[in-house]
Amino acid sequence: MALMITDECINCDVCEPECPNNAISQGDEIYVIDPAKCTECVGHFDTPQCREVCPVDCIPDDPNHVETQDQLMAKFLALTSAK
Repeated sequence: MALMITDECINCDVCEPECPNNAISQGDEIYVIDPAKCTECVGHFDTPQCREVCPVDCIPDDPNHVETQDQLMAKFLALTSAK
């Protein structure tokens, strides 16, 4: 399941550099997560790094992008093999 950033985001800039897939970018008003690139850090870390550093806890699961651990791993493999 990809993650999303809610409007509680305070634009503190700490999540973007933590994302190993470069899935986080500045949106019009708050940071956004590209669900095509978000693997919840599967393949990189045990936990999503953006959640680890977020001071306001505004990064829940995205209910519009439900994926299994196997699907997240497949996405990780596709993203990293393209590099």
